[in-house]
Amino acid sequence: MSSSVSPLAPKTVPDMPVIAGVRLATAEAGIRYKNRTDVLLAVMDKGTAVAGVFTRSKCPSAPVEWCRAKLKGGKARALVVNSGNANAFTGKTGRSSTALTAKIAAKAVGCSEGEIFLASTGVIGEPLDATKFDGVLGRLAETAEPGDYLAAAKAIMTTDTFPKVATATVKLGKAKVTINGMAKGAGMIAPDMATMLSFIFTDAPIAPAALQALLKSGVEDTFNAVTIDGDTSTSDTLLAFATGAAAEHGAPKISRASDPRLKAFVKAFNQVLANLSEQVARDGEGARKLVEITVEGAKTKASARKIAMSIANSPLVKTAIAGEDANWGRVVMAVGKAGEPADRDKLSISFNGIRVAKSGARDPDYDEAQVSEAMKAPEIAIKVALGLGKGRDRVLTCDLTKEYVAINGDYRS
Repeated sequence: MSSSVSPLAPKTVPDMPVIAGVRLATAEAGIRYKNRTDVLLAVMDKGTAVAGVFTRSKCPSAPVEWCRAKLKGGKARALVVNSGNANAFTGKTGRSSTALTAKIAAKAVGCSEGEIFLASTGVIGEPLDATKFDGVLGRLAETAEPGDYLAAAKAIMTTDTFPKVATATVKLGKAKVTINGMAKGAGMIAPDMATMLSFIFTDAPIAPAALQALLKSGVEDTFNAVTIDGDTSTSDTLLAFATGAAAEHGAPKISRASDPRLKAFVKAFNQVLANLSEQVARDGEGARKLVEITVEGAKTKASARKIAMSIANSPLVKTAIAGEDANWGRVVMAVGKAGEPADRDKLSISFNGIRVAKSGARDPDYDEAQVSEAMKAPEIAIKVALGLGKGRDRVLTCDLTKEYVAINGDYRS
């Protein structure tokens, strides 16, 4: 957790309403950090549905493996998250730690271990001493209250400079339902069917299978369209919990993601995901610029995504932006190396609405002073037009600064 807040942080923090059936509590367990909270316990009412998407890394953390296995049950009573230690690349010790954590949590909450979900974030390769949760989780279960999402978001931070929360309220049938979310992430960010760590809570009565389908679809153009450094974490976990409490107020029980009554809910759900994923991009380690990359005129949307990610993950593009240099040559390079259909002589490139390259060459109206001034803005929009088809996509990233190197050079110190 940094003492200096990113200059790209949101100017305001939303008031996070209570969600019936969810109680939260945080504590200092001394996992790695001193004098700060580092463990979160979320307690859910019986019958809460759960869905999740996780990293596709071939070296997943022990908590990711635990959650994948327990997700089949479709029900959750508690979520335990710790920061400071990822419990990844820890072998049998890591698996034993997850089992012990779940056992302690299940006893504290009064449920089966199969209803406990876990997530860990922090240093890879360090054994996690789960005995530190003994007693702590019991106290948290007793003191948990339906409220402080901001405190919960702070407890799961590592190199983040600000807590990330988002909320939306929408009608489902005759009832008002709420969607609250939190996320953490600032480095090792290049999700693949998941996010860094993010947790969504709603009182909507949605069955596990329907919730899973909504979540899998929702991440595609939100969290999976964000990259900080091109590195997919071992611990990426996004879990969604639906308590169903709104059914008491007239919300219909939803069993299919295609239910037409879900239309407004899906829009609000995806807005929460989009909001959180943008906050992650805004908090990229050392970031001073939020960068939106739009690729249009590609053969397909998938092709546009690959090209946009090639640009977004290019250290040369990102350092040029950090230096406020509209170096379109580096964008051309990134388009060319993506391995997707592209025609050099049809390529056009713009920075913050100013076209710098057209039809494979420098724009005839190019003005260095105008573009240099535009590059001083805290938000940079790069648009690439390929002129080959109707495929279009958008991704978010940030610049690459000296501070990124400093943060990651000292990460384990």
